[in-house]
Amino acid sequence: MEKRIGAAIILIQEKTSIPELNAILNVHSDIIIARQGLPLSDRNLNIISLVLEGTTNDISSLTGKIGKLKHIQVKSVLTKTKDENGNKTNLG
Repeated sequence: MEKRIGAAIILIQEKTSIPELNAILNVHSDIIIARQGLPLSDRNLNIISLVLEGTTNDISSLTGKIGKLKHIQVKSVLTKTKDENGNKTNLG
């Protein structure tokens, strides 16, 4: 199956959900290229941004599990890559 590069933004509204979130991220660590956490203390929110590389199914599995957690929202975007001739390329 074709691999894609994507990104996910996770909005954490209550810190009580963080242990469950970290467990999910640990299970899917093989598709996470980069992770950055940003506290928004003035709003009592936290944001985690992820850069991902995996199949559509792998990335959907990760974001689907995160989306089921209480007090957490997730949005993702996937790219299609093309070579210099405009042909679709496979990343992996």
